Amino acid sequence: MELRARVTNAMKQAMKDKDSARLSTLRLINAAIKDRDIAARGDGADTGVGDAEILTILDKMTKQRKESAKTYEEGGRLDLAERELAEITVIEEFLPRKLTDEEIAAAVEAAVAEVGAESIRDMGRVMAVLKGKFTGQMDFGAVGPMIKDRLSNGG
Repeated sequence: MELRARVTNAMKQAMKDKDSARLSTLRLINAAIKDRDIAARGDGADTGVGDAEILTILDKMTKQRKESAKTYEEGGRLDLAERELAEITVIEEFLPRKLTDEEIAAAVEAAVAEVGAESIRDMGRVMAVLKGKFTGQMDFGAVGPMIKDRLSNGG
């Protein structure tokens, strides 16, 4: 549960530093993690969610804020867009480094080989392998078309 501890420590530091904007975002992260813990408990899990699930939560939070920032910019509310972008910066501190385009292409090739994918019908299995290994490191919305292209042309 290393990520959970990092978030908690960052919250404590933000309180000491009286950094209210950062503290607010960290509290949102913590609340999202606790919500998922409660949902997991309802499913019969004894412990809280692990790092992989926390990465998924953080990735989702980042996507939501990017969409909100875009909407605010289109609506002329740059102040709100900047706040969303600032929250993204805080959230991304806890995500692993994003992969480069070359690394993503190599990961797609490796996942295709690992599952023995031969057609577009195997796309879900390839995506599952990538999500299991690279959550938070790549944009799966952008990777989907790459996999589809690879399986329809190279298959």
